[in-house]
Amino acid sequence: MGYFPAFIKLDNKKVLIVGGGCIAYEKLNHLLDFTKDICLIASDFSDKMMHRIEIENLQYEKRIYVKGDIVSYAVVVVAVDDISLQAEIFNESRLYSCLCNAVDSVEYCDFIFPSYVKKDDLIIAISTSGASPAMAKHLKKYLQNLIPEGISGFLQEMKELRRTLPKGNERMKMLDKKAENYIKNWRNNES
Repeated sequence: MGYFPAFIKLDNKKVLIVGGGCIAYEKLNHLLDFTKDICLIASDFSDKMMHRIEIENLQYEKRIYVKGDIVSYAVVVVAVDDISLQAEIFNESRLYSCLCNAVDSVEYCDFIFPSYVKKDDLIIAISTSGASPAMAKHLKKYLQNLIPEGISGFLQEMKELRRTLPKGNERMKMLDKKAENYIKNWRNNES
């Protein structure tokens, strides 16, 4: 069975990354697009990671993971090569009901990191359910080139209309028509 596609609101949810190398750095960069409430634990941090931690003013501890470190976190990302530590943290996450992602070990994942395109409010997630991260990466590049330049302004306009117009069938129809026309105009301008 594949992964259910869902977008998780990370407001007021603490995230822990265990690891300080290249993969942990990559996961940190993805998470920073959505939250700054991130703490890191690793026995060693790469120079790039330390630089990013300092720029973002993130909490970190230079030490090995200790059982119980995840108790106050909603999400934990285990970005280490030690499979037994991945399994240990995943099993511990069951006790605290936090979501766990162990990099490259789908058996220890409640969720995976999709490849994604983010342009202000527009987020397009791409996943192959772990079958081919390389395909997801290249599909992401392809989709990035398809997104119209004015999409951010259009989405701001739509957000304002949703905020100010009374809810109901008429609003829904009007917003649907605006979105449909935007796509039609965009496609016509491409031709």
